[in-house]
Amino acid sequence: MKYNTAVSSSRRKSRKAYFTADSETKRKIMSAPLSDDLQKKYNVRSMPIRKEDEVQVVRGNFKNRDGKVTQVYRKKFIIHVERITREKNNGASVPIGIHPSKVVITKLHLDPDRKAILERRNRATLKGADKGKKYVKADVPSATTTEQKPATSLD
Repeated sequence: MKYNTAVSSSRRKSRKAYFTADSETKRKIMSAPLSDDLQKKYNVRSMPIRKEDEVQVVRGNFKNRDGKVTQVYRKKFIIHVERITREKNNGASVPIGIHPSKVVITKLHLDPDRKAILERRNRATLKGADKGKKYVKADVPSATTTEQKPATSLD
C-alpha cells in the first residue's frame, strides 16, 4: 500500500531523482548511522557524513577497518577513508571508494553548525516527548485575547 501519494513509487522516477539530485540532496542521501555509544549520547540515529569524521567499515572486504574520512565524493556517492587504498600497476596507491551506508560513524567532527543539527534532531527533546500528555484549558491559548473590530462600511 502506498503511504504518500505525493511521492512516486516508480523505479524509473526514483532512479532519475537519485542520479540527478543536487548537492544538498546528495548530502542527505550520503548519511551514515552513528555508533551505539554516539546514538545514546546524542539521541540521533544517523548524520550526513563529512570530512574529518572517524568511521568504521561494517561491510565488504574492508570490514572492521577504521579511519578518518579524507574526502566526500558526492558526484560518485562515495567517501574515501584514510589507509583504505590499493596499489596500481605502476606502484601508485589510490583510495578505494566506500558507500556511506556501509560505514558507522565512531567519532563526529563537531563544529557549531553540527552541534546545532544534533540539538535540533535530538529525539528526546522532540514533540514526541509530550506525546502522552493531556492538555488542559490553561495550556490552550485563549481566542478572546484579540478583539475583532466590526467591519465598517465605506461611505
